[in-house]
Amino acid sequence: MTTFERAFSMLLEHEGGFSCEREDPGNWTGGSVGSGVLKGTKFGISAAAYPGLDIADITEATALAIYRRDYWERVQGDALPPPLALLVFDAAVNNGVGQAACWLQIAAGTVMDGRVGPQTLAAVAGCVAARGVVPLCTEFHARRMMFMASLPNWRVFGLGWARRLAELPFQAMQIGAG
Repeated sequence: MTTFERAFSMLLEHEGGFSCEREDPGNWTGGSVGSGVLKGTKFGISAAAYPGLDIADITEATALAIYRRDYWERVQGDALPPPLALLVFDAAVNNGVGQAACWLQIAAGTVMDGRVGPQTLAAVAGCVAARGVVPLCTEFHARRMMFMASLPNWRVFGLGWARRLAELPFQAMQIGAG
């Protein structure tokens, strides 16, 4: 099983099946509560991100293809150490590719442009060579936690998000072990 396939499997543990909560802005095609059509989320594929898809009928295979193309490849998951790749991938899915790239760039001490390219990958490699992957993962994850806790809908979804954020470092250790 590839690192992507393992990361995808772990992601699905957090994202789960179909949900159609009215209070979740991601379930609306317009991206905010009451805006557009309430289509829901399945396997973490949201109506806000993919308003043209029939969310309820998405298959796991379709979700896998979307995640590989629109998230994993855009954050250069195959070029990152597996534990970090999982954290960045999960953040890209949950918070957006650009935001995940910015957290990675801040953690690696490089120019923040919201895109994972050669400069970011070089900075990541330098950090890993100098200090190992754990400090880089820790800094990335801490930045994400601060952001998530500051969101206005933390009071509604915070406990679930906190569980996800608490479990991710353990999953990162598992994915890094092989």
